[in-house]
Amino acid sequence: MTAEGFLEGRRLQMARGVLLQCIMGGYPPARFYGSDDGDLALVPDPAHIHRLPWSKQPRAFAICDADELTGESSSLSTRGQLKAIIARYAALGLAPVVATELEFFVFAPNTDPTQPFQPPLGLDGRREDGCSAFSVSSNNGLRPFFSEVYECMAALGLPRDTFMHEMGVSQFEINLLHGDPLLLADQTFLFKHLLKEVALKHGLTVVCMAKPLAHTPGSSMHIHQSIVEIGSGRNVFSDKAGEPTATFRHFIGGQQAGMADFTALFAPNVNSYQRLCHPFASPNNACWSHDNRAAGLRIPASSPAARRVENRLPGADANPYLAIAASLAAGLYGIENELEPSAAIQGEFEVPDNLSLPCTLHAALERLKRSQLAKELFGKEFIEGYVASKTLELTSFFDEITPWERRVLAAQA
Repeated sequence: MTAEGFLEGRRLQMARGVLLQCIMGGYPPARFYGSDDGDLALVPDPAHIHRLPWSKQPRAFAICDADELTGESSSLSTRGQLKAIIARYAALGLAPVVATELEFFVFAPNTDPTQPFQPPLGLDGRREDGCSAFSVSSNNGLRPFFSEVYECMAALGLPRDTFMHEMGVSQFEINLLHGDPLLLADQTFLFKHLLKEVALKHGLTVVCMAKPLAHTPGSSMHIHQSIVEIGSGRNVFSDKAGEPTATFRHFIGGQQAGMADFTALFAPNVNSYQRLCHPFASPNNACWSHDNRAAGLRIPASSPAARRVENRLPGADANPYLAIAASLAAGLYGIENELEPSAAIQGEFEVPDNLSLPCTLHAALERLKRSQLAKELFGKEFIEGYVASKTLELTSFFDEITPWERRVLAAQA
């Protein structure tokens, strides 16, 4: 939209079906978004209108809500779904607090998708060989890129906690500061956009796939969650003596009750399950533990005031609005229904059958399709539309024959 049109308050409208557009560009049948495929209004959030610092031509970026023309939030909007979950907490006098940890890879341009990704050439003319995890000098070869990333984050008001090299080849992680869930979802979304745009300027490719390289750890988007009282700001996961509360237990119980049903919301793509089936501290289970990275739900070591639950299931490819909404919705379900969690696990363990999660997109979509809990928390229209869109993507994947099949199976009798 032109700046003049935006400043005049001209309403931007978009077909309702676009909210269910699949990643290849197609759409599920119109019955999933209204047979008329009428318009929605895109309503900009005044707190999220950003001048884009990496663009030579003056441009601004506005994060919008997708609202029905009657004024209410569209049930197909993932941002609207998150706002509805936050409102349900507020009705109980509670406010969730979250932080996201986002991992990503920085690669050289990949013009042939049949070939593996490669790390970029550094300033020393060499490609990283994977020995730089947590090194203080590991990103020296990418310093011009990261310098602009930091500058753009500051210009957009995106505060960062820590930035580090992760386990994978040319893999990095940012920890965003904890705060309001909607704000963190907006910041995570904006940061991913920023990364890709700045990378293009530097002749690089940023990839937020869950598992872009074989035999290498995948990329997660861990979600740290706590709940505070509105007004006092007290963390309701800890009592006055600093001990865990019943609310803390119930929140974990709700997370466990919802994780299998919601796996397709945390792991939305075929590639997501490559990360989960080759764990590298990417647990595909609903177990919980104190500071054990093999558990899907980890309680990090912290002071009582910072007691929180880390959901380790979501990948970097997850929609941040939807992943945060699903995680918080499950926790709220546990609080409202006073669900008790299983016993905490420690050390090496075997996952009980009732705490295992779907390990393929097909299985996850079937579980989500049958979930009454998902339809209760997100509405039938959203869940059925989401499943329909993701089924299109899965079908497209099965329409292709992979190099592994040609290499390994072609010679079989």
